[in-house]
Amino acid sequence: MRYSACIDMLFVPESPDPAQRIRLAKAAGFDAVEFWLWSNKNLDAIEDALGETGLTLAGIVAEPFAELTRITDHQRFFDGLAQSRDVALRLGAKMLIAQGGPELSGVSRASQHDALIAAMAGSADVLKGSGLRLGLEPLNTRVDHKGYYLSSTAEGLGIVNAVNRPEIGLTYDLYHSMVMDEVPQQVVAGHVDRVVHLHIADHPGRNQPGTGGLDLAGAVHWLVDNGYEGFAGLEYKPIGDSAASFEQTKKALGV
Repeated sequence: MRYSACIDMLFVPESPDPAQRIRLAKAAGFDAVEFWLWSNKNLDAIEDALGETGLTLAGIVAEPFAELTRITDHQRFFDGLAQSRDVALRLGAKMLIAQGGPELSGVSRASQHDALIAAMAGSADVLKGSGLRLGLEPLNTRVDHKGYYLSSTAEGLGIVNAVNRPEIGLTYDLYHSMVMDEVPQQVVAGHVDRVVHLHIADHPGRNQPGTGGLDLAGAVHWLVDNGYEGFAGLEYKPIGDSAASFEQTKKALGV
């Protein structure tokens, strides 16, 4: 398994500087890094740190956060996605992460579902020919993201399959999925090829694997056995030293 450190969560206690966190991730043995917003970072410093360490940038968030469940917010997202695409290409990122937005009051879920299909289809047009993929991310609505529309992996995959474009896939977060009581081996069965990026954290606490009660090792091994070849993004709040938490993670996952 190739691991990516989310430097907006890991190495934050060790350094206030995102570029320095890249260097710390390299020293800890990571294969890649990822982060959320690019607009609040010194991109020259990030580019220098990536070049210095040789680490891959696994992915970044597609800005801006938008209400993709609302058709009238799509163009704002497409405009920002074009900028995010250019930043990703500059930094050598492999993919972008999109969040679907809130569940809208007074609008049917069917209409919001269709809006997300339209948003992903339009995003595919923005990314066409770039080599980048956009991963739509379901999130849990029980602990972290109450009011978010897309809490179901099955629905997320349905949206991806309806678009059926190579630029569009799923960011599959085991933490969010399993908090929603989903069984990864069931909800992703037959669709592992649609997963463009993987996120991992334990529950409760959203800390490193081995600190909670989720069978993350079983899920990760199943994904690998069924063809997942991408990065495993460690997007957790480390208990203790970040580098030590990475060692604990590898032991807990056994891969």
